[in-house]
This record gives sequence, structure tokens and C-alpha cells, in this order.
Amino acid sequence: MTRSVGAVTDPFVAHRSLLFTVAYEMLGSAADAEDVVQETWLRWTDVDVSDIRDPRAYLVRIVTRQSLNRLRTLSRRREDYVGEWLPEPLLTSPDVADDVELAESVSVAMLTVLETLGAVERAVFVLREVFDVPYDEIAEAVGKTPASVRQIAHRARDHVAARRPRVRVSRAEQDAVVERFLSAVRGGDLRALLDVLAPDVVVVADGGGIVTAARHPVVGAQRAAAFLAMLSKVANFSIEVTLLNGAPAVRIEVNGALDTVASLLVEDGRVSRVFAVRNPEKLSRLEEEAHLSR
Repeated sequence: MTRSVGAVTDPFVAHRSLLFTVAYEMLGSAADAEDVVQETWLRWTDVDVSDIRDPRAYLVRIVTRQSLNRLRTLSRRREDYVGEWLPEPLLTSPDVADDVELAESVSVAMLTVLETLGAVERAVFVLREVFDVPYDEIAEAVGKTPASVRQIAHRARDHVAARRPRVRVSRAEQDAVVERFLSAVRGGDLRALLDVLAPDVVVVADGGGIVTAARHPVVGAQRAAAFLAMLSKVANFSIEVTLLNGAPAVRIEVNGALDTVASLLVEDGRVSRVFAVRNPEKLSRLEEEAHLSR
């Protein structure tokens, strides 16, 4: 079966970025999202494209169903996870950061909120609120009636609204606060850290039981500042800004190797959440991409 004629692009190739983003927002794992996209490709190669009226809707339906299947497996695995679980960080380009809606939807803060939804609620929210997929198409993807999907979407929307970041912050403000945070951590400056951290800041660290990390969130500016100031005492420590999940973030290396990445939630000119991933299994993709870009 021929999948492209002349300059016509295969629909799977044309929509691959969309399919990956849907899977990633549903799973919180880039590695699992890639697996789901690959499974979708295998199913796509088995169908006669001439029989598909709307390739985009068909592909979204397949990737959603595969993501739901994978999410049920991941949910059981996360119940046994050691310490705090955070989404796998995703290296993103400046154009993602410039797309405010997309940047918010893939932010670590939003993904941690989506983690509190049920599997079907999460699928419905992602498809409707992020990608504006029609209710009837979502219904086909999740095996519900359009009326039921509307109700699920309403509940999920309210659930997320009550937990998502309160206000959007401009890129310029994000950059400025991240630079202040970076400088304070680099210098181990307790006073500067207290100035840049919100009074009720929460630091969440994910080591996955593989490397050392705080098993429980560190709450409050005093405790968080003391915790972060210790980083400057680590030998051969370096810290720089990177772009993760559509926003400026922090990359920490020790002895020239990636040790930690931290996404920051900025509110009212201060850092209100620090999401620090140390689990090497979640950092391996970032390392591979960093080596490829060199």
C-alpha cells in the first residue's frame, strides 16, 4: 500500500508531534509517550488509508487508547514508587515556550495536577482543553457517549482549575526570577534564597529510590533555603539555565555529568514550587539529547 504520493506527507508524519504531546500529557513520561507513538505507528501501517475519512481523528483515537492502556500499568507501578514521583522532564525549544497555552499544558506544575485525575478524566481534559478535540471524537477515543464526555470534561475542568497555578507569568518575569534563583543557589546565599523563594514554597525531589533525594516535600522558605544552599558546597558543582517543559529551568551538573534538573513555578515574582528530578532513569533522555546537540 502506498502511503505518500509526490509531495503528499503521510498523515502519521504530519501529526507525529501532536500524537507525542497527547501521549506525554496523558502519561507524564517521554519514554512511555515514545513507545505509545511507536505502537500507534504499527497500527497505522496495518490500515488502508483510503478507508480513513479523517486521519488526524483516527490517529488521536489510537494514541489515546494506547495511552489509557499504558496509564493503567503506570498507575500500578507508581503506587510502589519510592519517595515523591515527578513527571519525566522534557527538553523543549523556545517556540514551545512562546506558545503560552502549550507551554502551560506541558509544564511540570500542570502535569502534577493532571496526575490527580483519573485516567479517563485526564484523557478527556487533555483532548478537549488542550487540543480542542470535538466531544464526539473524544467519546470514540475513550469509549463513552458524547453526553458522558461533556460531564467528565466539566468535572475535570473544575478539578484542574482549583489546583492549577493561580496566574500566568510573562516570560520576562520567569527569566528574571530564574536568574535570581540560579545566582542564589550558585553562591549558597541564604539571604538571596529567602528573597527569591515564596514564604510557603514547596521543594519536591524525585530520586526514585535510586539516588539520594528528600523522601517528602520540603515546605517553607527557611527550610527550603537551607536545603538549597547546601548545593553550593558540593565539589565540582555547576548550575545553568535550560528550557524544560516550555519554561526556563535549572540544570545541575556534578563532575561534568547531569545530576539534577529543576523546574520552577513562579508566582508573584517569587519561586513557589521547585520540582527537582534526580532519578537517573528520568534524566537519561535529556543526556542523550544534550550529547546529540553538541
